[in-house]
Amino acid sequence: MAVETDLTQDGKTLTIKIKGRFDFSQHQEFRGAYERQPGGHDRVVVDLKDTTHLDSSALGMLLLLRDHAGEAVEVEVMNPSSDVRKILAISNFEKLFKIS
Repeated sequence: MAVETDLTQDGKTLTIKIKGRFDFSQHQEFRGAYERQPGGHDRVVVDLKDTTHLDSSALGMLLLLRDHAGEAVEVEVMNPSSDVRKILAISNFEKLFKIS
């Protein structure tokens, strides 16, 4: 499985882990990862620790997640590799997401 989810016991933080390539082939799985969860999150974390590649469709999927989460929910992108971090920086995603 390339997309894994983890919800904290209190239901406040949803973590979505992407393994391997994050591209259009992950669209349904990624979208399902946050749409299947009950609402009420304060925070959604996208963990890119094991992500080897990120393309423009993945950037679009992150934007869709942000729209779905709403303004009251913090969306954070964590652990991007140096190559993935460059793509996020070039796309000015640090203005839209907390990246750590």
